[in-house]
Amino acid sequence: MGSRHVFSRGGGDRVRIDHGEGAVLVDVEGRRYLDAAGGAVVVGVGHGVDEVVQAAAAQASRVAYVHGSAFSSEVLEEYADALAPLLPLEDPRIYPVSGGSEAVESALKMVRAYHLARGEDRDVVIGRRGSYHGNSRGALSVSGRAGLRAPYLPWLTGAEHTTTPYEYRCAFPDTHPHGCGVRHAEALEETIERVGPGRVAAFVAEPVAGAGLGACVPPDDYWPAVTEVCRRHGVLVVADEVMTGFGRTGRWFASEHFGLRPDVLTAGKGTASGYWPLGLAVVSGPVHEVLARAGFVHGFTYSHHVVGAATGLAVLRILQRDGLVEASARQGARLHDALHRHLARVPGIGDVRGRGLLQAVELVADEGTRAPHPRAQRLVERVTEACREQGVIVYPSTGCADGTNGDLLLLGPPLVVSDDEVDQIAAGAARGIHQVLGSAGG
Repeated sequence: MGSRHVFSRGGGDRVRIDHGEGAVLVDVEGRRYLDAAGGAVVVGVGHGVDEVVQAAAAQASRVAYVHGSAFSSEVLEEYADALAPLLPLEDPRIYPVSGGSEAVESALKMVRAYHLARGEDRDVVIGRRGSYHGNSRGALSVSGRAGLRAPYLPWLTGAEHTTTPYEYRCAFPDTHPHGCGVRHAEALEETIERVGPGRVAAFVAEPVAGAGLGACVPPDDYWPAVTEVCRRHGVLVVADEVMTGFGRTGRWFASEHFGLRPDVLTAGKGTASGYWPLGLAVVSGPVHEVLARAGFVHGFTYSHHVVGAATGLAVLRILQRDGLVEASARQGARLHDALHRHLARVPGIGDVRGRGLLQAVELVADEGTRAPHPRAQRLVERVTEACREQGVIVYPSTGCADGTNGDLLLLGPPLVVSDDEVDQIAAGAARGIHQVLGSAGG
């Protein structure tokens, strides 16, 4: 039984984890699990990497905290200089915070301040339906997941939502195989014109969808088309790379797959691989020039944290030295193929998709009509538990089909996952899925 004093996330008891190494977690009873979820698609360099721990400890022993508004530090500046050449922005400027939600909140304030500094009172941001950008109020406002937004709707303002490239359930099926991106761009432009072109500050989207829609990869013509619309209307492009950054999709940042050069980028999760709560809000040089000239009223107590910078720098060096971004591309292809192979005879598999080590399996009640299982069946929770019994930890998601119904399993193991572990993840996940869907009669 767990402590009665912990306000836990959700009901029920939790397995108590004792330690981890690489892609493996071990509970207090000694049972081993393959962490096919990387926690919440966070862990990149693997569990139990002493090099990262020692880097954080060494910095903390020198000085653990200085306030970012009064001081800088050598390690913070070294981290920013090491990271900047890898970012898909022109002359990037990096604002470190404590996680993805804070990064998105910072980005939203940056785009508002940017337009005000240029004499334009733009107060609306546009997100996409089904998207997820964080659980703080601003981030949840621009998110498009109905179930997460519903309890807090009276507080969620300043955002509109447009279509999202969800190829398995495409809003424009008549466009395939070509032209889908253009239709999404037209839908975005219609939203901008409806709101009023002089009011829209930014378009916020994940280059590859994360948990909300399960590793949806847009068609090649999507990002060029929507970016052109944004540029024409003076709307800043914000790429949310909180889940997809730092090698997760087989590139340093998922934007690179599409030649996307955003004005603002957010990062988190893999930034420090779970060893420290570190997020980043990054602006291009031209955006920073405007903000610096006018002043940017913003800040968090734990932004620009020296131990966070030391941790992020250690993770960055490991990613580079050990070729883990390339490993993600290679092992992601292996995982994708293995999932297809092991799930070929499993009933109720709607789609297997993803890029790099961000893969998803969508579960459906009818493969022909793509009808989802009713949410009341709590199917994905049962499948997640069955996978855990097989020794594989997966990341569940719901509501992909219509905001309420629609079950997904997301797989995002550490980038250090081995060939054998990839095969075991696919086989174990398939057994867990079949155990539940087979007993449900398909």
